[in-house]
Amino acid sequence: MRELISVAELSGIIIVVLTLILLRLVYVLHRCGKPFQNTAAKPLITLIVLGSGGHTAEMINLLLVLKKDRFIPRFYVAAATDNMSLQKAQTFECSSSNEGMETAQYLQIYRSREVGQSYITSVWTTLIAIAHALWLMIKIRPQVILCNGPGTCIPLCGIALLFKVLGIRWSSIFYVESIARVQRLSLSGLLLYKLRMADQLYVQWPQLQRKYPRSIYVGCLM
Repeated sequence: MRELISVAELSGIIIVVLTLILLRLVYVLHRCGKPFQNTAAKPLITLIVLGSGGHTAEMINLLLVLKKDRFIPRFYVAAATDNMSLQKAQTFECSSSNEGMETAQYLQIYRSREVGQSYITSVWTTLIAIAHALWLMIKIRPQVILCNGPGTCIPLCGIALLFKVLGIRWSSIFYVESIARVQRLSLSGLLLYKLRMADQLYVQWPQLQRKYPRSIYVGCLM
Protein backbone atom coordinates (compact mmCIF):
# COMPACT_ATOMS: atom_id res chain seq x y z
CA MET A 1 0.00 0.00 0.00
CA ARG A 2 2.80 2.38 0.92
CA GLU A 3 4.53 1.61 -2.38
CA LEU A 4 1.36 2.50 -4.29
CA ILE A 5 1.10 5.81 -2.42
CA SER A 6 4.74 6.57 -3.22
CA VAL A 7 4.15 5.92 -6.90
CA ALA A 8 1.12 8.18 -6.81
CA GLU A 9 3.08 10.90 -5.05
CA LEU A 10 5.90 10.58 -7.55
CA SER A 11 3.45 10.84 -10.42
CA GLY A 12 1.97 13.95 -8.87
CA ILE A 13 5.39 15.55 -8.50
CA ILE A 14 6.25 14.77 -12.12
CA ILE A 15 2.97 16.30 -13.30
CA VAL A 16 3.58 19.46 -11.26
CA VAL A 17 7.14 19.80 -12.56
CA LEU A 18 6.09 19.26 -16.17
CA THR A 19 3.27 21.79 -15.74
CA LEU A 20 5.69 24.39 -14.35
CA ILE A 21 8.10 23.77 -17.22
CA LEU A 22 5.27 24.11 -19.74
CA LEU A 23 4.10 27.37 -18.17
CA ARG A 24 7.66 28.69 -18.18
CA LEU A 25 8.04 27.72 -21.85
CA VAL A 26 4.84 29.56 -22.74
CA TYR A 27 6.10 32.62 -20.87
CA VAL A 28 9.47 32.51 -22.62
CA LEU A 29 7.88 32.18 -26.07
CA HIS A 30 5.61 35.10 -25.22
CA ARG A 31 8.58 37.21 -24.13
CA CYS A 32 10.55 36.42 -27.28
CA GLY A 33 10.25 39.42 -29.52
CA LYS A 34 10.84 41.72 -26.58
CA PRO A 35 14.64 42.07 -26.53
CA PHE A 36 16.69 42.22 -23.37
CA GLN A 37 16.39 45.64 -21.75
CA ASN A 38 19.78 46.89 -20.66
CA THR A 39 18.43 49.59 -18.34
CA ALA A 40 21.76 50.12 -16.60
CA ALA A 41 23.46 50.75 -19.97
CA LYS A 42 26.13 48.22 -19.09
CA PRO A 43 28.08 46.47 -21.86
CA LEU A 44 26.46 43.27 -23.11
CA ILE A 45 28.29 39.97 -23.46
CA THR A 46 27.84 39.24 -27.15
CA LEU A 47 28.17 36.02 -29.13
CA ILE A 48 28.61 36.45 -32.89
CA VAL A 49 28.15 33.35 -35.05
CA LEU A 50 30.11 33.31 -38.31
CA GLY A 51 29.65 31.10 -41.35
CA SER A 52 31.64 30.24 -44.42
CA GLY A 53 31.07 31.89 -47.78
CA GLY A 54 29.10 35.11 -47.79
CA HIS A 55 27.78 34.76 -44.24
CA THR A 56 30.89 36.22 -42.65
CA ALA A 57 31.12 39.06 -45.18
CA GLU A 58 27.50 40.03 -44.45
CA MET A 59 28.09 39.80 -40.68
CA ILE A 60 31.15 42.07 -40.91
CA ASN A 61 29.03 44.64 -42.79
CA LEU A 62 26.50 44.52 -39.97
CA LEU A 63 29.18 44.93 -37.33
CA LEU A 64 30.46 48.08 -39.03
CA VAL A 65 27.41 49.95 -37.70
CA LEU A 66 27.46 48.30 -34.28
CA LYS A 67 28.23 50.48 -31.27
CA LYS A 68 30.98 48.20 -30.13
CA ASP A 69 31.42 49.81 -26.73
CA ARG A 70 27.92 48.55 -25.88
CA PHE A 71 28.67 44.97 -26.93
CA ILE A 72 31.73 43.78 -25.03
CA PRO A 73 33.27 41.38 -24.69
CA ARG A 74 32.55 39.97 -28.14
CA PHE A 75 32.93 36.24 -28.76
CA TYR A 76 33.24 35.17 -32.39
CA VAL A 77 32.33 31.54 -33.08
CA ALA A 78 32.88 29.64 -36.33
CA ALA A 79 32.86 25.99 -37.37
CA ALA A 80 36.01 24.02 -36.61
CA THR A 81 36.54 23.36 -40.33
CA ASP A 82 36.10 27.02 -41.27
CA ASN A 83 39.61 28.40 -41.54
CA MET A 84 38.79 31.81 -42.94
CA SER A 85 35.93 33.34 -40.93
CA LEU A 86 37.79 33.88 -37.67
CA GLN A 87 40.73 35.39 -39.56
CA LYS A 88 38.34 37.88 -41.18
CA ALA A 89 36.88 38.71 -37.78
CA GLN A 90 40.34 39.27 -36.33
CA THR A 91 41.24 41.54 -39.25
CA PHE A 92 38.02 43.48 -38.75
CA GLU A 93 38.60 43.94 -35.02
CA CYS A 94 42.21 45.04 -35.48
CA SER A 95 41.38 47.50 -38.27
CA SER A 96 38.34 49.08 -36.62
CA SER A 97 39.55 49.53 -33.05
CA ASN A 98 42.74 49.57 -31.05
CA GLU A 99 40.84 47.71 -28.35
CA GLY A 100 39.80 44.89 -30.63
CA MET A 101 42.39 42.45 -29.39
CA GLU A 102 41.30 43.05 -25.78
CA THR A 103 37.52 43.00 -26.19
CA ALA A 104 37.17 40.13 -28.69
CA GLN A 105 37.76 36.40 -28.42
CA TYR A 106 37.69 33.78 -31.16
CA LEU A 107 36.34 30.26 -30.73
CA GLN A 108 35.55 27.25 -32.88
CA ILE A 109 32.66 24.82 -32.65
CA TYR A 110 32.13 21.36 -34.11
CA ARG A 111 29.74 21.04 -37.03
CA SER A 112 26.70 18.79 -36.68
CA ARG A 113 27.15 17.55 -40.24
CA GLU A 114 29.70 18.20 -42.92
CA VAL A 115 28.76 18.56 -46.58
CA GLY A 116 28.43 15.06 -48.05
CA GLN A 117 28.52 13.31 -44.68
CA SER A 118 26.16 10.34 -44.31
CA TYR A 119 23.15 10.77 -42.05
CA ILE A 120 24.11 7.70 -40.02
CA THR A 121 27.49 9.05 -38.99
CA SER A 122 26.03 12.52 -38.53
CA VAL A 123 24.04 11.26 -35.51
CA TRP A 124 27.28 10.91 -33.54
CA THR A 125 28.78 14.17 -34.77
CA THR A 126 25.52 15.97 -33.95
CA LEU A 127 25.68 14.75 -30.35
CA ILE A 128 29.29 15.94 -30.12
CA ALA A 129 28.33 19.32 -31.61
CA ILE A 130 25.48 19.76 -29.11
CA ALA A 131 27.76 18.89 -26.19
CA HIS A 132 30.39 21.33 -27.45
CA ALA A 133 27.77 24.05 -27.97
CA LEU A 134 26.51 23.50 -24.41
CA TRP A 135 30.04 23.88 -23.05
CA LEU A 136 30.53 27.11 -25.01
CA MET A 137 27.21 28.56 -23.84
CA ILE A 138 28.01 27.75 -20.21
CA LYS A 139 31.43 29.34 -20.64
CA ILE A 140 30.25 32.50 -22.45
CA ARG A 141 26.72 32.99 -21.01
CA PRO A 142 25.95 35.62 -23.67
CA GLN A 143 23.31 38.30 -23.23
CA VAL A 144 23.11 38.90 -26.99
CA ILE A 145 23.48 36.42 -29.87
CA LEU A 146 23.97 37.71 -33.41
CA CYS A 147 23.65 35.28 -36.31
CA ASN A 148 22.78 35.36 -40.00
CA GLY A 149 22.39 31.90 -41.40
CA PRO A 150 25.13 29.34 -40.73
CA GLY A 151 23.84 26.03 -39.38
CA THR A 152 26.27 26.26 -36.48
CA CYS A 153 23.93 28.82 -34.90
CA ILE A 154 21.10 26.30 -34.38
CA PRO A 155 22.52 24.32 -31.42
CA LEU A 156 23.72 27.56 -29.81
CA CYS A 157 20.30 29.21 -30.17
CA GLY A 158 18.55 26.04 -29.04
CA ILE A 159 20.62 25.94 -25.87
CA ALA A 160 19.97 29.66 -25.36
CA LEU A 161 16.23 28.90 -25.46
CA LEU A 162 16.74 26.08 -22.95
CA PHE A 163 18.63 28.46 -20.65
CA LYS A 164 15.71 30.90 -20.86
CA VAL A 165 13.23 28.20 -19.86
CA LEU A 166 15.41 27.06 -16.97
CA GLY A 167 16.07 30.63 -15.84
CA ILE A 168 19.84 30.29 -16.25
CA ARG A 169 20.40 33.21 -18.63
CA TRP A 170 18.23 35.34 -20.89
CA SER A 171 20.01 35.72 -24.22
CA SER A 172 18.36 37.98 -26.79
CA ILE A 173 18.76 36.34 -30.20
CA PHE A 174 18.95 38.59 -33.27
CA TYR A 175 18.87 36.83 -36.63
CA VAL A 176 19.46 38.67 -39.92
CA GLU A 177 18.51 36.65 -42.97
CA SER A 178 20.92 36.76 -45.90
CA ILE A 179 20.22 39.19 -48.74
CA ALA A 180 20.40 36.16 -51.04
CA ARG A 181 17.14 34.90 -49.52
CA VAL A 182 14.49 36.63 -51.61
CA GLN A 183 11.46 34.30 -51.59
CA ARG A 184 11.94 32.00 -48.62
CA LEU A 185 13.95 31.78 -45.42
CA SER A 186 17.04 29.62 -45.16
CA LEU A 187 16.75 26.41 -43.13
CA SER A 188 18.36 28.11 -40.13
CA GLY A 189 16.06 31.10 -40.40
CA LEU A 190 13.01 28.88 -40.83
CA LEU A 191 13.85 26.86 -37.71
CA LEU A 192 14.39 30.00 -35.64
CA TYR A 193 11.14 31.46 -36.98
CA LYS A 194 8.93 28.38 -36.58
CA LEU A 195 10.27 27.50 -33.13
CA ARG A 196 10.20 31.16 -32.04
CA MET A 197 13.80 31.00 -30.87
CA ALA A 198 14.76 34.40 -32.32
CA ASP A 199 13.73 37.51 -30.41
CA GLN A 200 14.06 39.55 -33.60
CA LEU A 201 14.30 38.07 -37.11
CA TYR A 202 15.17 40.57 -39.86
CA VAL A 203 14.68 40.12 -43.59
CA GLN A 204 15.94 42.29 -46.43
CA TRP A 205 13.12 41.83 -48.95
CA PRO A 206 9.50 43.02 -48.48
CA GLN A 207 7.97 39.90 -50.06
CA LEU A 208 9.83 37.80 -47.52
CA GLN A 209 8.29 39.76 -44.67
CA ARG A 210 4.82 39.31 -46.16
CA LYS A 211 5.36 35.56 -46.26
CA TYR A 212 6.70 35.47 -42.68
CA PRO A 213 4.72 38.22 -40.88
CA ARG A 214 6.57 37.92 -37.57
CA SER A 215 9.81 38.90 -39.29
CA ILE A 216 10.96 42.53 -39.55
CA TYR A 217 11.71 44.12 -42.92
CA VAL A 218 14.78 46.39 -42.75
CA GLY A 219 15.65 46.79 -46.43
CA CYS A 220 18.97 45.87 -48.02
CA LEU A 221 21.80 46.10 -45.50
CA MET A 222 24.67 45.39 -47.90
